[in-house]
Amino acid sequence: MSRTAETRLLEAQSAPGAETLYWNAIKARDRSFDGTFFYAVATTGVYCRPSCPARLAKRENVTFHTSCAAAEAAGFRPCKRCKPNEPSLHDTYAAKVAEACRLIEGSEDVPKLDDLARAFGLSSFHFHRVFKTIAGVTPKAYAVAHRQNRLRENLPRTRSVTEAIHAAGFNSSGRFYANAAGVLGMSPSEFRKGGANAEMKFAVGECSLGAILVAASDKGITAILFGDDPEALVHDLEDRFPRATLIGGDHAFEDTMAKVVGLVEAPERGLSLPLDVRGTAFQHRVWEALREIPVGTTVTYTEIAERIGMPKAVRAVAAACAANKIAVAIPCHRVVRNDGSLAGYRWGVARKRRLIEREAAS
Repeated sequence: MSRTAETRLLEAQSAPGAETLYWNAIKARDRSFDGTFFYAVATTGVYCRPSCPARLAKRENVTFHTSCAAAEAAGFRPCKRCKPNEPSLHDTYAAKVAEACRLIEGSEDVPKLDDLARAFGLSSFHFHRVFKTIAGVTPKAYAVAHRQNRLRENLPRTRSVTEAIHAAGFNSSGRFYANAAGVLGMSPSEFRKGGANAEMKFAVGECSLGAILVAASDKGITAILFGDDPEALVHDLEDRFPRATLIGGDHAFEDTMAKVVGLVEAPERGLSLPLDVRGTAFQHRVWEALREIPVGTTVTYTEIAERIGMPKAVRAVAAACAANKIAVAIPCHRVVRNDGSLAGYRWGVARKRRLIEREAAS
């Protein structure tokens, strides 16, 4: 690591709260910080990764370094347990999984599990477990999700739905059509036309957080949006489904609206309505983890990444939270930074703070 990088870390350590962040990472043995910094222990003369399983040292004996070279230049030797100067087992497996993902993406047919495992020198059982731990999904689920994404990209550009299905790698259009609603949230032809013929009821109202828009398909809630301008909320919905048929909510929809507003005002009650959630396989894993956070509590992006089995995917977790369009019902507002401060929120940090405070008091 260059002297400039070492200087940047030293400057970061002098920032308020920075040392607490690093120390908390060591106490939690947070794997997501591995490679970001190393810590050395004066009493033992060794340096370690943040995730090292060794007995926790006293804080006053710990110093931070940006690289192995920097730690060794300061007179420390590598720990024999976590071997910080060698690739970690997790990094080795992550590299294998990344290569497996590239093989899956480049294959015309879904590779067999045995073939993938053999290519990386692992048993089928071990490879399957490692892949799911690192990627968060099984190899087969990853392959299906990749094809679904290719299909979404191909549908608007191809001359026919069948052409798009085969271009995405689905050998059987019949098999794809059987699961099309789960893949696209609507029929392939409707998706290809930007949601044409898809009906979505919506209504705009007021709640304690300002204007609120609720939209739903016949499968469930598709959007809960907050804002200051009701008209802007409608435009947001139109942008998401430019050719869908948006229908103003009728008297029956008033009950749906009332239940959503009730959730906002008293989140401890929960929401009995179904959700029509649309996103990638990874986003679904993050959103499901968000729904498991108890009312009145918060977790960090790092903790969510660990819960879905992808400790290094902290930034991707934050992106999935930002992509959530079903506020409160999928409670991305309950996720905070490692130091407890509030990160950005799609509908404004002030609303996030009010939701957290309200839930804490419930």
